[in-house]
Amino acid sequence: MTTTNTASAQWHAEPLIWGSGPALFEVFLEPTCPYSVKAFRKLDDLLAIAGEERITIRIWLQSQPWHMFSGVITRCVIAASTLENGRAAAKTVLEAVAAHREEFEFEHHAGGPNMDATPNDIIERLEAYSGIPLKAAFALPTLDREIKKHCRYARQNGIHVSPTFMVNGLVQADMSSGDEPKSWAEKLLAA
Repeated sequence: MTTTNTASAQWHAEPLIWGSGPALFEVFLEPTCPYSVKAFRKLDDLLAIAGEERITIRIWLQSQPWHMFSGVITRCVIAASTLENGRAAAKTVLEAVAAHREEFEFEHHAGGPNMDATPNDIIERLEAYSGIPLKAAFALPTLDREIKKHCRYARQNGIHVSPTFMVNGLVQADMSSGDEPKSWAEKLLAA
């Protein structure tokens, strides 16, 4: 499985995949984006409606520079995926950000209390909310390769903003975070 020892070069980031069905729903999310949070909170319902044996959901992280701590928080989520029960740990971190989103964001993307926050403050805050120890995994020197994998995949598919949705490898411009999980399920199962 995964090792969390920063001295070790051996680690594995568990893919953020739920379900095992043939219909593939890929979601590109930025953890502090309010629309990404809205979409993220609907994924469990989508899986329940459509059925784990009928669909597969995969989350790709789409860091965005106007969300000022995006890079730090994205790295935290990916770091969590390298821990024991990595997929569940990463989901817990995403849930913690979603539940306390404003504590990880700037007011109007450029002001507010987080102007005085350091990356260590953000990591510690996220550890406190999620209960996941992130610092050692965050410091993995080669963790960048997993972050770059998420970036590369998004670029290869023409993804520039979050949330963006793909069904069976095709971007779905008519899907949004405002849609109900039932309509996502209908589109997925009809594809």
